[in-house]
Amino acid sequence: MYSIPPLLQFILQKQSPWKAWLNLNILLAFTFGLFFGWIVVKVTRPPAKLKGLILGCCSAGNLGNIFLIIIPALCKEKGSPFGETDVCQTYGLAYSSLSMAIGAVFLWSIVYNIVRVMSNVTVEDGDAQTNQTKVLIPGSATETVAEEDCSPLNDNTDECTLPLISTNIPPTKNKVPVLERTWKFLSLISETIDLKKLFAPSTIAVVVGFIIGGTPFIRNAIIGDAAPLRVLQESAELIGGGAIPSVTLIMGANLLNGVRGGASVQPSVIAGVIAVRYVLLPLLGTALVKGAVRLGLIQPDPLYQFILHLQYAVPPAMNIGTIMQLFGVGESECSVIFVWVYALASVAVTVWSAFFMWTLS
Repeated sequence: MYSIPPLLQFILQKQSPWKAWLNLNILLAFTFGLFFGWIVVKVTRPPAKLKGLILGCCSAGNLGNIFLIIIPALCKEKGSPFGETDVCQTYGLAYSSLSMAIGAVFLWSIVYNIVRVMSNVTVEDGDAQTNQTKVLIPGSATETVAEEDCSPLNDNTDECTLPLISTNIPPTKNKVPVLERTWKFLSLISETIDLKKLFAPSTIAVVVGFIIGGTPFIRNAIIGDAAPLRVLQESAELIGGGAIPSVTLIMGANLLNGVRGGASVQPSVIAGVIAVRYVLLPLLGTALVKGAVRLGLIQPDPLYQFILHLQYAVPPAMNIGTIMQLFGVGESECSVIFVWVYALASVAVTVWSAFFMWTLS
C-alpha cells in the first residue's frame, strides 16, 4: 500500500468514511461528467437549446430510487460479498440515502444553473439585441448625426437613432466604498445562481434530515423503537416506501413524448450520452475508487466500495426532465434521450454491478 501524508491520514481516520470520501466521489462524478458532456457538445454540435440538456444528462446520475431498489435486493442475494442481510440493508440504505441527499444538492446547485444559463443564452440569441435606442433630442444637438439617421418630427426636435451610451463622455473615476462593492458582488452572484431553486424542496429536506440526524436530542426523540415521537419516523417510512414506485411511474409518463417520437435528436447525441454514462464514467470511477483504496483513503468495506463504484454507472437523474420543463426548453428531446438511455439501463447497470461485485469478491 502506498504511503500518504500523516496529516491527511490523521484527518481521514478521525472522519467517518461516508463523510471522508462519499461526498467527494459524487462531486468527482459530476465534474468528470460535465467534462465528458462538454466533449460531446463539441463533437456533435447540437442545437443551442440542447447543450444544457446534454451537460445535465452526462453529469447528474440517478442517485436516488435506483440505489434504494438495487441495494436491498443485492443484500438479500445468497453468496453476496456484503455480509449479513440485516447489516447490509442497514448500512446500504444509509449509504444510499446519503448519496441521494448529496446528489440532490449538487443537481439543483450545479446542473440547474447550467441549464438556466444555457436557456438564457438560447433566448438571447433568438432576439436581435442592439445598443441603440430612439430618443427625442433638440435639433441643434443632431448636427453630428448622419443625415439619413434622423427624420424631422417638428420644428424643434428630431427623432434620431443614437447609441445608448455616448462615447464622447469622458470616463469618471470615482472610488466605490467597499461595502457597496461587496453588495454588488453578492447581487451579481444571486443573479448568476438562482438561490430560490438552490433551496428546492429536496434540498430543504436534506438540511432537515442532517439537522435531525446530527442532533442527538432530536434523533433520540424521533428515531428508534423506544423514541417517544417514533410515529414521525414510521409515517416518513410509509411515505418514502410509496414514493419509489410513484417516482418511477412519473418517470414513465415523462418518457411518453419520446416513445411517440415527438422530437428528433441527432443519433450522435444519444450515442454520446450513452457512451459517457455507461462506458467512460464507470471506467473512470473504477480507476478512481481502486486508486483511493490502494492509497488508504477508503476503508476496505465491500458494500461501501460498491456504492462508490455504482455512483458512476447509473442513468441520468430523473429531475433533469423536471428542470427542462421549468424552462420550457428541450422537453421532447429530453424524453427521447431518456427513452434510449433508460432502455439500456437494465443491461448496463446489471453488467457493471456484476463486474463491481466480481472485483470486490
